[in-house]
Amino acid sequence: MKAITIKDIAKKCGVGVSTVSRAINNHPDISEETRSMIMEVIKESNFVPNRSARNLKLLDTKTIAVLIKGIDNPFFQNMIKVFEEEIQSRKYSFVLHRVDSNQDEVEVALELINEKRLRGIVFLGGNFSRQEDKLKEIEIPFVLSTIAMSENVDKNLYSSVSVDDRKESEKIVNFLCNKGHKKIAILAAGKSDKSISKLRIEGYENALKSRNIPINKNLIRHADDNENIQIIGTGYKLMRKLLASGEEFSAVYSISDSMAIGASKAILESGKRIPEDYSIVGFDGLDITYYYNPSITTIRQPVEEMARETTKILFDLINKKTKNQHKLFEAELVVRQSTSELSK
Repeated sequence: MKAITIKDIAKKCGVGVSTVSRAINNHPDISEETRSMIMEVIKESNFVPNRSARNLKLLDTKTIAVLIKGIDNPFFQNMIKVFEEEIQSRKYSFVLHRVDSNQDEVEVALELINEKRLRGIVFLGGNFSRQEDKLKEIEIPFVLSTIAMSENVDKNLYSSVSVDDRKESEKIVNFLCNKGHKKIAILAAGKSDKSISKLRIEGYENALKSRNIPINKNLIRHADDNENIQIIGTGYKLMRKLLASGEEFSAVYSISDSMAIGASKAILESGKRIPEDYSIVGFDGLDITYYYNPSITTIRQPVEEMARETTKILFDLINKKTKNQHKLFEAELVVRQSTSELSK
């Protein structure tokens, strides 16, 4: 028989995992009525929280979890390797935990904290634009890595390591403008995305506005909200729709390298050429952009350095050497064969 988990208890009670966690830990931010209801369900289900909270409080597991949303994203692979090496070099255990696209990262984290008695967490990928109240419930050190947080969230609540997505987006669009391009399409995530995709679109628009180039909303192409922008097929699909729309453009900026590859495939299948007919650029700096033909111009994020800095900040927090901090890395514009001067 499968063991009852805290997630099962939450489902039976019709509440979130974080609410069950607060009830178990006697957190003051929960009504007595809700606490009693949850504890009654726990009793009926013969669920033993954490194999007895008293014993587990005495157990120092020295475990760090990396929660990854988008485990199929090739951008994260080198980072995961660095995390494992850095964490284990400090004599801590490393746990890699996948978060599905329909799961709430913080809910998953709170469940893991209770089950594995974690000492720290790295959140890799995901969308934290509406998570301020939930972030307050995480009582162990954590760092958001490669994640853009909404600007209205209190920065004292979390640490982060990322690039300046808006600034780097402006950089690559300015590069295209300097090549003579004015009609630039952008392939982005679903309209509900309020983090990385939103910031990169803002950078795209800022670059055009600074040059008094009108923004054609028909050239801002959004994936469906449930589509992964790290899937080549998403870029392929968006580009086919753009080509079929009849909108005029001379360059395409994809907010991920994976979508840029898919978009390139759609362009070449249509009988057009890269870069003679359309220039194309990506974002991330995946190795495959070098080997694709034609090789793709991109913004390369320093992923290994970002992973090491993430680990350093996390352990500084664990060892109480620092308060929450935020580190921005500079990305590199890598110019390749997929871009050229706009022919007159």
